[in-house]
Amino acid sequence: MNISLSPLTQEDVSALAYLANNPQIAMWVRDIFPSPYSDQDAINFLDYLATQQPLATFGIRYEEKLVGVCGLVLQGDIFRKSAEIGYWLGEPFWGKGIAKEGVKLLCKWGFEELGLVRIYGGVFSANTSSMRVLEKAGFHLESVAKKALVKRGEIYDDYIFRMTVDEWENLNKNL
Repeated sequence: MNISLSPLTQEDVSALAYLANNPQIAMWVRDIFPSPYSDQDAINFLDYLATQQPLATFGIRYEEKLVGVCGLVLQGDIFRKSAEIGYWLGEPFWGKGIAKEGVKLLCKWGFEELGLVRIYGGVFSANTSSMRVLEKAGFHLESVAKKALVKRGEIYDDYIFRMTVDEWENLNKNL
């Protein structure tokens, strides 16, 4: 499968807006994610990424075509060796294993290039597809924060998955 991660550029604006302008994506991400999602929202996102140090958000590319976005939110202070993972994939590319491969590439980068020791992500209790992405990428369910999330007037549990550098190394030593 020809999947890679690379920085988003101005050439990605239209594809980014087209893919992100989907209520089924907005439903499972933080409220800061615009919905509907316009070209201007994509431009604003690229402007935000220009402030990341280091850049930790990338386009997921399938056969060199932008199909989604994934990134790490690097933590600070006593959590400085941890990062929260986030990702979404355009609906035409769901169910093909692309998100799992993107997550694995991002974890490889986080552990090997940034020296992280823990990557974690929270998933809405009703978003079983995203849970499967993390499980297939080697993450483990760490905890469930009951009634922790509010989205569109509904309350959800937050399923928190994690992978440590040791788990990453054990998972990949036979590759």
